[in-house]
Amino acid sequence: MSENPAQNARPAQLDDKSPWVVDTRELGRHAGLSREVRRSVPLEAALGVPDVISLEAGSTLELDLLLESVVEGVLVSGTASATATGTCSRCLDPLTEEVEVDLTELFAYPGSATEETTDEDEIPRLIDDRIDLEPIVRDAVVLALPLVPLCEEDCAGLCTECGVKWADLEPGHGHEKIDPRWAALVERFDENAGEKPAHGSGEQA
Repeated sequence: MSENPAQNARPAQLDDKSPWVVDTRELGRHAGLSREVRRSVPLEAALGVPDVISLEAGSTLELDLLLESVVEGVLVSGTASATATGTCSRCLDPLTEEVEVDLTELFAYPGSATEETTDEDEIPRLIDDRIDLEPIVRDAVVLALPLVPLCEEDCAGLCTECGVKWADLEPGHGHEKIDPRWAALVERFDENAGEKPAHGSGEQA
């Protein structure tokens, strides 16, 4: 029987120069050993929803992580934090929001029971004793961004009639509403009021 090349192909190597890649060889697969990782990672591409809220390309993600060697792999835990920018969904003002996410992820050792019994999209793998943090951090940050960003929790938004922020309007601001059934009559009245009365030229009886 011929072998399936996809099953026997070695996984792609990770780029040691990438700030997302962490070498775990010093843990030596000895359960109980750990090391801290603190890094500032620049984003090459924006994360989030453009024109709503996102981490802009060129901004920085701060990683504060603990790597622990366990029986089945390397357990990564800690936080990722950054500053997101966007637009308030109510008043449309620009806003900034501090985003911090908690991370907990197991990277399975090659040949471990975890690797043999799970798919790679369920639990990530170590590749040549290295781990790639980018997928788990990106997913966690995107999920943490608010679906409806607000400049303030009690933002009142805009007046639907004039489009001005309620926060900038005087108390009691409002617009007179005319019943559509009377709109034509009011318009005719305004037209007549603007006309000058004509001077009569006939003789009085």
